[in-house]
Amino acid sequence: MVTYIDAASAPLKNTGAIRLYGPEDFAGMRKACQLTARCLDELVPMVKPGVTTDAIDRFVFEFGMDNGALPATLNYRGYTKSVCTSINHVVCHGIPNDKPLRDGDIVNIDVTYVLDGWHGDSSRMYPVGEIKRAAERLLEVTYECLLRGIAAVKPGARTGAIGEAIQTYAEAERCSVVRDFCGHGVGKLFHDSPNILHYGRASEGPELKEGMIFTIEPMINLGKPHVKVLADGWTAVTRDRSLTAQYEHAVGVTATGCEIFTLSPGGFDRPGLPPLKG
Repeated sequence: MVTYIDAASAPLKNTGAIRLYGPEDFAGMRKACQLTARCLDELVPMVKPGVTTDAIDRFVFEFGMDNGALPATLNYRGYTKSVCTSINHVVCHGIPNDKPLRDGDIVNIDVTYVLDGWHGDSSRMYPVGEIKRAAERLLEVTYECLLRGIAAVKPGARTGAIGEAIQTYAEAERCSVVRDFCGHGVGKLFHDSPNILHYGRASEGPELKEGMIFTIEPMINLGKPHVKVLADGWTAVTRDRSLTAQYEHAVGVTATGCEIFTLSPGGFDRPGLPPLKG
């Protein structure tokens, strides 16, 4: 049974109940999420051939320190880096290292800052130099999946409406949706209820209510949806080594729809791609 609870009276752990946040909580999330969005903006000119993901990791750590925030991933369940950098066929949780990015790569950079106790969680895809049209198309499809998932958010709908909107579009574009990972509640906790599946049916899942805060972060593959986790216990890759992409926003359900907390202040929500028409 799905239960909902006023976030102010809920214990600071994932109990399975869905927290409902108030206006002051939304203000805290805006601040944390905008810091994350600013960091992702600052990375746009940095992501180019020859740059290492370790250098990106150092930048994310230092940017957080300069702004009074901690990277949520640092020492989270044994993870030793401040950011996740997932390249080409890496679906998520790629660990930064000293290997340089190459021309034609695509990389997802996933940043979460903890600021005043609030978690600002977002990720974007970055093309490295000149990328092939197939990769560019995957980025376009994945970003559109994110937008369609967000458009499905409103009080009274169910979480399955988000998944249905994403799955319907992705599969119509001959891509597949990763099932092994999902969006999640976020706020005072890094990972909270509910889970936000990126596939499914509109009639399924918990009802969306004003005050809920969660991430939508579809992972879309050019090939089949199957993934495997490597021996390091973190890095998830496509089993068929097909390209994969992901974009992520943190959103809060409002009386009429939702607020996107992690929008780029510089207009770089889909860096390296042509501006959206209209």
